[in-house]
Amino acid sequence: MTVWNQFQPEYASNLWNEALNKRLGTQGLDVPDIIVEAEKRGTSFAELLAVPEQDDWVYSDGKSASCIAYILEMYKAAGLFGSIASSIQVTEFTIRDAYMLKFFESNSSKLPKWCNEGDIVELPFCQIKGKYRMELPEYNTLEPYPHMNERCPSLPPHYSRPPTC
Repeated sequence: MTVWNQFQPEYASNLWNEALNKRLGTQGLDVPDIIVEAEKRGTSFAELLAVPEQDDWVYSDGKSASCIAYILEMYKAAGLFGSIASSIQVTEFTIRDAYMLKFFESNSSKLPKWCNEGDIVELPFCQIKGKYRMELPEYNTLEPYPHMNERCPSLPPHYSRPPTC
């Protein structure tokens, strides 16, 4: 990251610096200064990286969100997270986390007839288009819970998702 900071400071600022400053509650620090500040506070750089992104953080170029965060924001606004909505940070979700949510129809007999028509494998969801079949392991299996996905490990090689991380 410090290489980015020296050769492409505008990219480093956009890619890392603002997000890390948000996590520290600081402004304008570059990566070396962020590391020093984290150390002063008794926080390692790895711990700083693990601080959950907050949905209400606004960066110099606007809100930062992936496509799935946008969809989950709509779910949140529609009330799907119920009473725990204020404890859910959708920016911490991946596509897999989203399709695992127990928000979808679980009775495949209620799916439209055309949904699995002519297919040798009956899916629990409708795949509208595509030459290849989508595989969604653990689809529609996980009840949402407060602070979901805020403490999930993401180190190789396994990237396993422990329950209630």
